[in-house]
Amino acid sequence: MAETPTKPDFYDISPTIHEGIAVFPGDTAFSRKELMSFDGGSHLDLSTITTTVHLGAHTDAPSHYHKDGKSIEQRDLMLYMGPCQVITVRPEKKGRITKEHVATDIKAPRVLFRTDSFSNPDQWNDDFNSLSPELIDWLSSLGVRLVGIDTPSVDPSDSKDLPSHQALYRNDMAVLEGILLTEVPDGLYNLIALPLRIKGADASPVRAILLTLGDQS
Repeated sequence: MAETPTKPDFYDISPTIHEGIAVFPGDTAFSRKELMSFDGGSHLDLSTITTTVHLGAHTDAPSHYHKDGKSIEQRDLMLYMGPCQVITVRPEKKGRITKEHVATDIKAPRVLFRTDSFSNPDQWNDDFNSLSPELIDWLSSLGVRLVGIDTPSVDPSDSKDLPSHQALYRNDMAVLEGILLTEVPDGLYNLIALPLRIKGADASPVRAILLTLGDQS
């Protein structure tokens, strides 16, 4: 008799941060410099980093997309932890997700969309999927407080007016971008994705995980 696969306790949905991870063209790439090392004869390892704050799995602060928005250390941490739903959608290439793409009921106040349109975090591509502002307004009307996507942005890479970011602002919703969902089955989880307390910052990387629940059948 075949053994039943064991469900993991959690899914780590954060890409590995290293010098090859993709960032928006023109943004500051991640780099780490060793200042001291055991191999170099020092008594400890010590390093420094240079990077955009919009790195890998990250959350934008409202100050990133609105002049009156709060910076990241002012955000309520409860936005970034609690019941969460993962939903797979299949819009057209480079298309925005609309509520017509959502083929299931919304059952949690945090929703993460899996598109598989930016599956390699180390390789930049411009044809990833994004969210429609109408979808964000609709999710907010259902009580959703955070929305996430497995792409670098909730708007297309060439967008200048950023209508989906503006929808986040008017609905006071939080956002997760750059998460990895390729190994995550659709369903309900508990999300933990806390931003760093960086004063005045317009975003923060997060270590995002999804805690699995009991039998959802």
